[in-house]
Amino acid sequence: MNSCMERLKNGIITENPTFVMMLGMCPTLAVTSSAVNGLGMGLSTTAVLIMSNMFISLLRKVIPDKVRIPAYIVIVASFVTVIQLLLKGFVPSLDKALGVYIPLIVVNCIILGRAEAYASKNSVLPSIFDGIGMGLGFTFGLTCIGICRELLGSGAIFGKTVIPESFHITFFVLAPGAFLVLAFLTAIQNKLKLPSATNVPGGDIACGGNCAECIGCSSVANKGLIEAERAAAKAAKAQAAKEAAEKAKAAKAAKAAAEKKED
Repeated sequence: MNSCMERLKNGIITENPTFVMMLGMCPTLAVTSSAVNGLGMGLSTTAVLIMSNMFISLLRKVIPDKVRIPAYIVIVASFVTVIQLLLKGFVPSLDKALGVYIPLIVVNCIILGRAEAYASKNSVLPSIFDGIGMGLGFTFGLTCIGICRELLGSGAIFGKTVIPESFHITFFVLAPGAFLVLAFLTAIQNKLKLPSATNVPGGDIACGGNCAECIGCSSVANKGLIEAERAAAKAAKAQAAKEAAEKAKAAKAAKAAAEKKED
């Protein structure tokens, strides 16, 4: 159970997909013109995360390694289709507002990243809680951005007007407003020295900065991998320099002995 709680904390706080790892930026910026849209998108993604993590964990020993990515996409696409049909049937207004971004959950890097980095390597229960944690973290991030944009741009929160129309700043419900709100929230996060992809000691980004060696969305694990590779390379370089120095010293001693013998 401690492992399950750790997965929840990891998704919501430690590796929050929106504010720490900066993943899934396309839906984050596109659908958060209102808090309801952000909440709806987040919960839809959470449902897909939970179910896909569970099934991929169940089938991890059955799916051949060579076709694992196509298999993951088929599993995720199946659950996305179910979610989209449910939205069309019960919440058509939300389905219309989110539009094409519901089907695009299939290729969301958070979904495939968790499948590859965690669910495919761990048992069912921790994988479910990993999906819940990541989904709630994503929902929290989208809802926060949606609240800020809706409050500033429409003077409302969840559709309830709290600021008179004369004080609305329409810019914030438009596309550029999404970038500005995200930038402000990230700046506040960095100012408070909170973990984020843009606030890592040493100036590196959280994932380690090596896209060619990326193993998914597990930024902490990948950063550790990159740091280990750097340490190994540094140690190898130091060893090579040491061996070169020893060879030079031996050659110098041999030369000195040869000169002494000639004398």
